[in-house]
Formats: sequence, C-alpha cells, structure tokens
Amino acid sequence: MLDALRWLSQRTWKEITMSAADREQRLDVIEICAGAGGQSFGLHKAGFTHLLAVELDKHAAHTLDQNLRRVLKEDGVDVPDELVRVGDVADPSVWDPDSYRGKDIALLAGGVPCPPFSIAGKQLGSSDERDLFAWAIELCGRIRPKALLLENVRGLSANRFSGYRQAVLDKLHDFGYIASWKLLHASDFGVPQLRPRFVLVALLPEYAKYFDWPQGNPDDAPSVGETLRDLMGANGWEDEEVRAWADKANDIAPTIVGGSKKHGGADLGPTRAKKAWAELGVDAMGVANEAPKPGFKPVNGATGPKLTTQMVARIQGWHGEFAHWEFLGLKTSVYRQIGNAFPPPVARALGESIKNALLKTGKPHTLVETSNTVHDPVYKLLRQHSRPLTVEQIIIRLAKNGVAMDQPEAERRLNHLGHDFELEKTERKSGELAYSLGEFKAFVGQDDHQRHDLFTQHRAKIS
Repeated sequence: MLDALRWLSQRTWKEITMSAADREQRLDVIEICAGAGGQSFGLHKAGFTHLLAVELDKHAAHTLDQNLRRVLKEDGVDVPDELVRVGDVADPSVWDPDSYRGKDIALLAGGVPCPPFSIAGKQLGSSDERDLFAWAIELCGRIRPKALLLENVRGLSANRFSGYRQAVLDKLHDFGYIASWKLLHASDFGVPQLRPRFVLVALLPEYAKYFDWPQGNPDDAPSVGETLRDLMGANGWEDEEVRAWADKANDIAPTIVGGSKKHGGADLGPTRAKKAWAELGVDAMGVANEAPKPGFKPVNGATGPKLTTQMVARIQGWHGEFAHWEFLGLKTSVYRQIGNAFPPPVARALGESIKNALLKTGKPHTLVETSNTVHDPVYKLLRQHSRPLTVEQIIIRLAKNGVAMDQPEAERRLNHLGHDFELEKTERKSGELAYSLGEFKAFVGQDDHQRHDLFTQHRAKIS
C-alpha cells in the first residue's frame, strides 16, 4: 500500500491524464511467454499497448491479466476483451499467430523459457521440451512485426550455443531483419540485483538504422538495505535493529531465481547465492510470510531475517513508479512469478530504445551487415559446403579465411553443434570422420517434433 501511494504521489498530472497525442504515439505489441508481467509493465511504461499476451502458467496469467487491464484503463487505452490467453504458446488452439500477419504489428516480444540455456537446466538447448527460442524466430517470420525483442539467461551467450545463435541470426536475416545480441545487467538500470540478461533485438532495416542499445549506469543501483529498509521495519522491528541490518546489506543482491516446478519450493537460490545473501544479512533458506516483528533475532545460524515476496518484488524492480503491481496466488506461486520475471525497468529501457527506432527518432546511423557476424565459424563453414569435411579440412579452410583454430577447439565446436543440429558423419577410407551439418533440431512448429510428446509428459512440471 505504501509503495502504491508513493507511486501515485510521484506521478504528475500530465502523466495521469495522458494527452491524445501521447495515445497516438503508443505502439501495438504482442507478447509471448509473458509471465506475471515484468516485461509487459516495462513495455507499457515505454509506450506500447498490448493487443495480446500469452502465458502458460495460470497463476502468472491471472496476475498479468488483472494488472495489465488496470494500467491500460488508467491510461485511457482500449482493453481487448481477451487480453491474456492461457496455455502453451505453440498450441494453435490457444491463439492463431497468422491472424496478426499484415496488421502492422510494431513489436513481438517475449521471455521464452530459460532452462534450456541455463546451467541449472543442464543446457540441453534444442533437446529441452521447454525450448521455444527458435520457434519464436519462426513466429517473427509469420507475423512480420516491425521489431522483435527476446530475452533470456546469460547461458545463451556461451560457446555451447554459438551455433544456435548463428542459426537465429541467419534465419532473421533470411526474413529481412537486422538483428543483434547484447548482454545487459539489470543493476545498470536501477535494479538492486546482479541479474545479467542476454537480449536479442531485431528490426526491419528502415527502423534498424535508428536503433541504439539503452545505456545504463551501474552507479544507479541502490543497495539491498536502501531498497528494503522501510519494508523491514513495517511490522514493528525496532528502528535500531533495522538500521543495523540496512547498514550490513550495503550491496546489490545476487540474482533472484524463480526456479521451476521441477525443483522444490521458494528459496533464494543455490548454495553460492545463499552465501551471498548471508553476507547481506538475509536468511535465504525460504521466504517469509511477513516482515520481522518487535524483538526479532535470527535463529538456527541465520545471519538475518528472511525476505517477504513484497521485498523480493522490489529487488526484482517493482519499486517506485513500477510498484503498483499486485501478485495473485499463494506464496510459492507468487515467488516464482516474481523470480522468473524480467525486471520492469530494464524492459522499459529496451522498449524506449525500440520505440524511438520505430518512430525514427534521432539521427540514423550506417547499418553493419549483420549476416557477416560470425558466432560460430565451424557452423558457417559447414553450412556453406555441401560436401562433408574432416576436422583437418575444417582447420585448413578456416585458416584460409583468417580464423586460427586447433584440433581440440574444432572438435569441441563439432560436439556442441551435435547437440542442436543433425551432425552427419561419414567415414573416409583413411578412417577419418567427415562432417556435414543437417537440420536444426529445435522446435520451429513441426507437427512431428519430439517436443509435443515431451511437453505432454512433463506439462505439470513446466513453468
């Protein structure tokens, strides 16, 4: 309630009574894998209006629907009858992507599932039934928005997925988009948390030349103590104790993790994260129902109090102008909704950069031909050759192209490619193996893909 009052008092009359000109500047967005609304809220603040959001988890979808309807109405924006659809975003019975083709959609956005690319998720990539990244790229080709925004975990930037990233860039180039990747840190945008996110933005060429990545400032992030001090004292914990706790919590938080339904209830992460929390005076072994009461003292070796879901939401970026968002459901569900979300301030910064490009704001800059960007030279080489190549031939041809690579590195890249692509092997008379690159294993909408059976089997545990 206090957060909501502060948020309301900070808004100017100009912001509350949006002008007709402001409304005309709003751009349409379709959002997939929308979660509880972190990206949605940020994009709304940046000037985008949702035509539709699709989310698998019914609790997160309920939170998103209630809040997004409210903020749209508050800003005088027409609200579609069916704003949020619940279900598998790749299920044609949930929605029809092709019905939006030709409707001049400004932005297709999404936070497709992270476990396929995270270390905690074993980095299965295209073999993980939760992988929807490649499918989202195909979706972009079907809907033909002016811009695409997809965010994921830092793991997608690793060498393990260099071929996957290359396939994504090549496909977007085939569709006529200019695309690039960027690792952004939430703490650079005022979020008190160490939360790197790997972001893909693609735009049609006429808009891409106006796009610039948002520039954050690492000095803008407040400490955990600054962020949570009032909430820690809201239930009567003595001022002196609260001040001492806030002084100890003088750094940003480790990454908030929502986890998945495959892994237990709500806590603040793996062992390394729990240690970092302990150094900030936070008990990371669970989530509290309420703030500390008078006389609170840590027990059982804890270094301080546990966080409530309201506190976790603040650390995830729901603070200040973003505070006015109510999470619905039981504690564990609410924690997962918050932990799996994209911080709203980061989404707003990205949304503003994309909107500026779509409105052709500023001075255009010369476009670099992104199809020449090489994330994986072995992938590129095998894609360009119809004949199988041995490891030695790969090394020799790469050297002619100015790329130095030794045998272990070439073999490692081939091994990585074999996880996400059909890697065909032919034995030469000499006994050497020659390699050629076959189909992408990722789900891109195929009726016979293994994803359908795996998804059905694990549906109850997918989040």
